[in-house]
Amino acid sequence: METAARNPCANCQRLQVQVKALQAKLDSVSSELARLREVLAAARKDSSTSSKPPSSDIVKPKPALDDGAKRSIGGQPGHTKHERQPFPAEQITHFEEHPLEVCPCCGGPVHRNADLARIVQQVDVEKPPLTIEQHTLPEYWCPQCRKPVRASLPPHIARGGLVGKELTALIAFMKGVCHASYSTVRIFLRDVVGVTISRGELSDIIGKVSEALAKPYEELLLLLPDEDILNVDETGHRCNKERWWTWCFRAELYTLYRIDAHRNAEVLMNTLGEEFAGILGCDYFSAYRRYMKKCDIRVQFCLAHLIRDVKFLTTLPDPRDRTYGEALRAALKKLFEVFHQCEQHSKAEFQRRLKEARDTVVRLGLSAPPTRHGQNMAKRFRKHGDAYFTFVTTPGVEPTNNLAEQAIRFVVIDRHITQGTRSEQGRQWSERIWTVIASCAQQGKSVYGFLREVVESSFAGTEVPSLLAPTA
Repeated sequence: METAARNPCANCQRLQVQVKALQAKLDSVSSELARLREVLAAARKDSSTSSKPPSSDIVKPKPALDDGAKRSIGGQPGHTKHERQPFPAEQITHFEEHPLEVCPCCGGPVHRNADLARIVQQVDVEKPPLTIEQHTLPEYWCPQCRKPVRASLPPHIARGGLVGKELTALIAFMKGVCHASYSTVRIFLRDVVGVTISRGELSDIIGKVSEALAKPYEELLLLLPDEDILNVDETGHRCNKERWWTWCFRAELYTLYRIDAHRNAEVLMNTLGEEFAGILGCDYFSAYRRYMKKCDIRVQFCLAHLIRDVKFLTTLPDPRDRTYGEALRAALKKLFEVFHQCEQHSKAEFQRRLKEARDTVVRLGLSAPPTRHGQNMAKRFRKHGDAYFTFVTTPGVEPTNNLAEQAIRFVVIDRHITQGTRSEQGRQWSERIWTVIASCAQQGKSVYGFLREVVESSFAGTEVPSLLAPTA
């Protein structure tokens, strides 16, 4: 006690050292806590705060109803009722009336109420009849050539082989549109159609259809670089246990799929070329940014992806990030409100409001707080801010990449069912049949009808129809 009293400075120094040590420990714990909170926020990312697919959401809470009541299954109040139109009289193959002699309640006599009646129509199928043709080629002896000779098969028989054009189109439809395996197709043909075909023969049939689709596919591939607007997206593809990628190119009238071993800008340059003069709608993936920089093309980055990244800012532990994210989110919401009010204003007034909303978003995006996430967002606005708002000055361009994302959903479903492909022939078949399915859907054409036309032309040796040609 006397020593401490005699030397108060030493005691103060000792306490200061302890305080500094505790402060350093507190700063370390605080820094670690902030880091862990950011890691937790990143781990909690879902499809609403990132580019992750909805299928990655393990638990997706359902939105609460305003009145707290549980929503019933099926159509909701106010939903427009959809009814199928009845079959016309010329299609009906059998008419039958069911009269009533007495009242089912009391057993008394009944009188018919004029022409009032309940009409029930029932449609059914019959087992499809098989048409089996036998082509005989008699053998002859040629004394001059001194060898046996036979006539040649008609071209459509020689090219078709065991299976004719109608059944070939049906098999291709089941394999491509219905995601059916060869085993499933084989069982269907055996039990429903009444014909047994081996898996090897089915594979050969699909190969014939794939070869017939090569020209329509190549035609669209050559048209891609000349499109004014293209929406592009990509998703994973498994080929013989290796990771490949399916690229989706959606134009106004058609959609083309391409399976490639790479997910980089070289795929875009090989497909669209370095002189592509259209506008590319895409997400913020690095391959598109590199293609944009190297080839100096115009891009519309997806605003929906930007909104998800902004929403992620609002989940971070730093209040500055949350304030910044909320302000940006409100500005983007206002931008979309203006975009959806295009029919309520004149063209000039609509453009003025849209540009004002855009300028507000850009201004707020650049005024980021001095945090890592905030500065990353501000850097994005500085480097590529204009590419998020190409739609403001270019009519016909969508602010989001929903068109390509919708077109690629079919591929994702097929991937989950079929588990991918095993060879180059399988990749070609997938590219071509997916292109046919999506393009026919865009044009309101029948996929089965187009496959029938392609197979018939291929077997006859005539010109295969274009995917852009009107339906016959």
